[in-house]
Amino acid sequence: MSHAFYIFTSYGVTALITLCLIGWTLADGRARRRELQELEAAGIRRRSAQANPEAAKP
Repeated sequence: MSHAFYIFTSYGVTALITLCLIGWTLADGRARRRELQELEAAGIRRRSAQANPEAAKP
């Protein structure tokens, strides 16, 4: 087994793990936003929205 094979394999595994973590973070963020939209549609509001009504304006 050559030294280059070990290095390239290590970089490949590291890149794969990093990409998986990025994908997981993006998917989880979308899921949380979807949950917040469902809760707001059901009439449940965030406490921060009540404290500062100006924050809701675009």
